[in-house]
Amino acid sequence: MTLSAPIGLFDSGAGGLSVARQFSKVLPSEDLIYFADTARVPYGDRPLAEVRGFALEICEFLVSQKVKAIVMACNISSAVALQSAQCLFPNIPIIGVIVPGVTAAVAQGAKRLGVLATQGTVASGAYPDSAHHIAPEISVTQSACPQFVPIVEAGEANSQEAQEAARLYLAPLAQAKCDTIVYGCTHYPFLSQTLLRISEELFEKDALPQFVDPAIETALVTKSILAERDLLSGGECPGKSIYYTSGNPAVLARQGEFFLGGVEISPRHFSLQKQSV
Repeated sequence: MTLSAPIGLFDSGAGGLSVARQFSKVLPSEDLIYFADTARVPYGDRPLAEVRGFALEICEFLVSQKVKAIVMACNISSAVALQSAQCLFPNIPIIGVIVPGVTAAVAQGAKRLGVLATQGTVASGAYPDSAHHIAPEISVTQSACPQFVPIVEAGEANSQEAQEAARLYLAPLAQAKCDTIVYGCTHYPFLSQTLLRISEELFEKDALPQFVDPAIETALVTKSILAERDLLSGGECPGKSIYYTSGNPAVLARQGEFFLGGVEISPRHFSLQKQSV
């Protein structure tokens, strides 16, 4: 493992690009390899054991690419596969997004935490478990959002459909008077404008919630871990990024240009062994 080795990131689809975007800001000289499992997106309604298998398979691919760290830029993978991956690949730091997200929310003073997440992440209980471990007194209200990932993947984050879904999913968090809401899926930051607009309808004007993007804290945590292990790149030139997808590279290229703010990417196709069921 060398200083110049890349950092590997993966997600079920394009949503993890929200994490890759933050890594480019926090660790600008690091090379990145991003894997989007678009052939099997979304993960949120799949059996948790199946998602664990997918995540470990992608970790194995990234290890084969000689990465110096792996970031599960995917909440459900972080919820069900992080510990398994850390045991399977003990010599490589593997970081999830859930603990960093909760840590950032608590640091901002959250007392009543709301979580917008996929059905699988909600079912795993990972967010309440992490929150109560960090701050036992905190209350946690979760809202499963099955429509959000397909909406984001389709590039419809500001559509009428997105607004209606946001209204439905934010309602229980408004009823619980959540003061902080964490994006429990890396696709959801791309819905931020819609979520902010709908929250102004549903919450009291003097009690609007803060929204927390775990991607920022995840990048900072990764930087700290690499620094502790003397693995930070010492280069001054901007790092390079390579993108892989298990699906159609042209689709990820279109999504990437949108999600990365106009940056053009040229994804490569890589077929995974386990097939969608």
